Amino acid sequence: MSFTRLPATAKTAPTPFKVAVPDAAIQELRTLLKLARVAPPTYESLRSDRKFGVTTEWIKSAKAEWESFDWRKFERHINTFPQYLTPVIDTDGTSFNLHFLALFSEKPDAVPILMLHGWPGSFLEFLPILSLLSARYTPATLPYHIIVPSIPGYGFSSPAPLDREFQLQDVARLLNTLMAQLGFADGYVVQGGDIGSQIARILVSEHASCKAIHMNFCYMTKPADFDASRLSERDSATIARSDEFARSGASYAFEQATRPATLGFALASSPLALLAWIGEKFLDWTDEDPPMATILESLSLYWFTDTIATSFYPYRQTTPVDPNHVGISNNPAWRITKPFGFSSFPREILPSPRAWIETTGTLAFYREHDTGGHFAAFERPEVLLKDVEDFVAQVWPECNK
Repeated sequence: MSFTRLPATAKTAPTPFKVAVPDAAIQELRTLLKLARVAPPTYESLRSDRKFGVTTEWIKSAKAEWESFDWRKFERHINTFPQYLTPVIDTDGTSFNLHFLALFSEKPDAVPILMLHGWPGSFLEFLPILSLLSARYTPATLPYHIIVPSIPGYGFSSPAPLDREFQLQDVARLLNTLMAQLGFADGYVVQGGDIGSQIARILVSEHASCKAIHMNFCYMTKPADFDASRLSERDSATIARSDEFARSGASYAFEQATRPATLGFALASSPLALLAWIGEKFLDWTDEDPPMATILESLSLYWFTDTIATSFYPYRQTTPVDPNHVGISNNPAWRITKPFGFSSFPREILPSPRAWIETTGTLAFYREHDTGGHFAAFERPEVLLKDVEDFVAQVWPECNK
């Protein structure tokens, strides 16, 4: 397999990994789906505008397609990309196995880029970008080392510890250690959306090896003492969109933040429940409804790795359930002082205006797009990749001076 030669500076030899879901797990999923009972139609579930959630028609169609979904075909696709498992020891001695995909370059001046997913995403979000890069370059010409981990609690990485609270600062510390082990202690760029953007902000603020950050999500509240006269017409529309989502679309986040144990039991026990809970997000948070296969690929990964319950922990830190809550983006402790880039997509669920984002760091790069939603990495992979490449080309020459 190409793109597998680690840099000479690597301090570890991660174990190559292949996804191999047991036949029994695939058969169990199909049986549970076949036996699952669909709720009777209601006024709410018959509304075609999905104002009250997914529709009866959609859930029945998705259930039928999932019953016959060819996981093995998709599994083979995943396994065309180099994957690894490697132990990372935290500062308290706790060992985590971290799963990651990687395209390693053989160019001595290749720029390391760490790409971070969110919820209900996974490493799958970045497969289209990895496909673009592996088709466009050879190991000898690839200008970057691309590292795409499953953050703890997601995919094939270890879950959060059972005996203590686990926060995004802990995730950032582990990922910084991973990058050092892979040979990138002298510097790397981080890119993230959703929860990944918040991990990225902490990484670039707290770890010297992280030299620059590019994000496509920046959830925040109005900065203190902000002059509203600075807002453009687009800024005002952005704030209105964010306020509407907070009012009518964010109940899932409060449930995941305040009752994650209860919700975890419910969703982990029924693939149909998982389909409704996550399927709704893929429909509502994208610019255009994605293909059913894209939704089922992600759902299947969550189901086969049994990670829906272990994926909720970031929400206690990122959701403002406490009136004194200070979000990660608003917290001056994590103000970005290094090169900072941002890509704005119009169908983001909790967008922030540029004028607000600029209060959290000095923007070196900002680009607005006319299409795209919350899952930019798979909705608009060419566009997001172009932004990241342009950002890196602009700032990297200065990062290591």
